[in-house]
Amino acid sequence: MINYFKYIPYLFVLYGFSVSIAGSYEDFFTAIKRDNPGTIRELLQRGFDPNTRAPGNQPGLYLALRDQSLKAAAALTDWPKTDVNALSDADESPLMIAVIKGNTDLVQRLLGRGADVNKPGWTPLHYAATAGNIALLNLLLEHHAYIDAESPNKTTPLMMAAHYGSTSAVKLLLDEGADPLLKNEQNLTALDFAQGGARPDAIALLSAAVRARQPKGKW
Repeated sequence: MINYFKYIPYLFVLYGFSVSIAGSYEDFFTAIKRDNPGTIRELLQRGFDPNTRAPGNQPGLYLALRDQSLKAAAALTDWPKTDVNALSDADESPLMIAVIKGNTDLVQRLLGRGADVNKPGWTPLHYAATAGNIALLNLLLEHHAYIDAESPNKTTPLMMAAHYGSTSAVKLLLDEGADPLLKNEQNLTALDFAQGGARPDAIALLSAAVRARQPKGKW
């Protein structure tokens, strides 16, 4: 007859481990919500996986940045086992969220950890252009961001700056070599974006840039 009693201690150990993991999971996401880096570091030092996803399948670092839990985000970014390129369900990277929120310190931390400047699809440069953030545009370009990156519908950062960003962002991108003649899948150029957004200063800049690219007698 099999002696089942000898397995009882192992069952208690496994049960205790499962309860511990469940508790750590809740503590981790509560610490992110409350912007408590101390608890996060304690959990990570005990072996908790920093890449664990919340019930909505979002990475912890993404949530911290999205919700402006900046101390929690810094703790996760600095932890060597954190995947700083883990994407959300919306295909947004931590770097993209840090950029759109204008968190320069965290952008620099993420870049220092090897965050992908040129991910496929929408990129951090699109987000910086949308926000019209000159400092972050310069920082991303210094880290070799592709200036004419195309979104899934071939929209470029210059187009986003023309409609949503600032005139200075449009000028910077043009000065750095962005192509004003490119068209997206709707056959729209950056100039069309500026006209659609009723942006007279951007229209003037882009009109001049297009004229400079056109052969004589074609404009």
